[in-house]
Amino acid sequence: MPDQSPSARRRFLQGAATLAGGLLSSRGPLVRGAEPAAEGVRAIGSRRELFVDRFLVDRLENAALQLHSPQLAPVMTEPANSLEYATVILDGDLYRLYTRDHRNSKFDGDVTEVTRYCESRDGVHWTRPNLGLVEVDGTKDNNVILHAPPFCHNFCPMLDRRPGVPAEERFKALAGTVKSNLHAFVSADGIHWRKLAPEAVITYTKEYAFDSQNVSFWSESEGCYVCYFRHFLDGKLRSVCRTTSEDYRHWTEPVPLRPNFPGEHLYTTLTQPYFRAPHIYLAFPTRFHPERGESTDILFMTARGPSKYDRTFREAFIRPGLDPDRWGNRSNYAALNVVPTGPHEMSIYTTPFRRFTLRPDGFASVHVGADPGALVTHPFTFTGSQLLVNYATSAGGQFRAELQTAAGEPIPGFTLADCQPLVGDALEQRITWKSNPNLAPLAGRPVRLHCRMLEADLYAIQFQG
Repeated sequence: MPDQSPSARRRFLQGAATLAGGLLSSRGPLVRGAEPAAEGVRAIGSRRELFVDRFLVDRLENAALQLHSPQLAPVMTEPANSLEYATVILDGDLYRLYTRDHRNSKFDGDVTEVTRYCESRDGVHWTRPNLGLVEVDGTKDNNVILHAPPFCHNFCPMLDRRPGVPAEERFKALAGTVKSNLHAFVSADGIHWRKLAPEAVITYTKEYAFDSQNVSFWSESEGCYVCYFRHFLDGKLRSVCRTTSEDYRHWTEPVPLRPNFPGEHLYTTLTQPYFRAPHIYLAFPTRFHPERGESTDILFMTARGPSKYDRTFREAFIRPGLDPDRWGNRSNYAALNVVPTGPHEMSIYTTPFRRFTLRPDGFASVHVGADPGALVTHPFTFTGSQLLVNYATSAGGQFRAELQTAAGEPIPGFTLADCQPLVGDALEQRITWKSNPNLAPLAGRPVRLHCRMLEADLYAIQFQG
């Protein structure tokens, strides 16, 4: 059982805040993956690269990219308020949760709607602090932080990680409805909020828009603020637009991204930088089925910077499940942000208040079953002197790796025969070769990674110094 002592949790949270990180030696023929290989050399530096898309994948043999289903955690004994367009933010060692309370509203943006705030020290046990800020139903004894129609309908905060951001604007939020467009809010503590500007900062008049959770964040990889908001594609399908900003006040002309498959409604996107690899954006859209009793499920998509969404995985990521109440409309929305909740797990929260867990980086993997299989990557360059892998095998499985030239020739000393085989399960396991443990002489040179696997999953790789 993982160490759950206070000191272990402290070490984990400190690390999480800093991140916001013979049988298989045959060389049988390799077949190309489902998509053609892209030209050029990928420069991955020391970034952690997940196998959530085909960015690194050139060729596969008896292997496939496999989506992994999050596991439903036990019912929380101390839950927060029900999640309605909710946001979870890990701020240091404090989990902050923001959620709408529609309070029997008759329409979106009704005067009855409020925004509530909850806290947790472990992401599992929650408190509803008595803030005394907003009078609701004749009392201020509540955890309401905002009562400002129509903005409580989809108030969506974020922790601004831009270097040099003023302390009084450490938290930012977007909120608004179709008629109001999107307004910007700022806060020093995540509890007391004010408008950044009196007028709307994002407008869009081409199609019905904003009637959903509209997300924003500071993009470390792009060096700007990014917003993904809901709109109706061609006036027919619920979809998503994207816009960027240098200052959170002035935004570029929104661009429809068109990630929908034919006839597919994507009600929200929940797009976010992955906290262990912020150059990869994760998205958990709710797929809406109006022809099936308005039932919903949750999908998994990714994007890299300004590129369009990758739809490698078409099936549902989180299904409604056994509970009949999850098979109706508005029954399956994810909260914004995946957060670490232990050294060996990260959590995804969904309506009404459920928690799902995955291993870190565990959204998808290169999977090989009972027959030996292989992966060969596109050529790439790296920085560092060692290679770490997030991997898992069965007791009878195995994992080996070799480095090749860009032309696909094994590099002496770093071949499959030289590799110390791995059997086990680890989030960060160093790959070693018999006589060449230091990879620094290869740094900056185009290389390929060739992995031979049996009953194994490869979730992520990272080169480090």
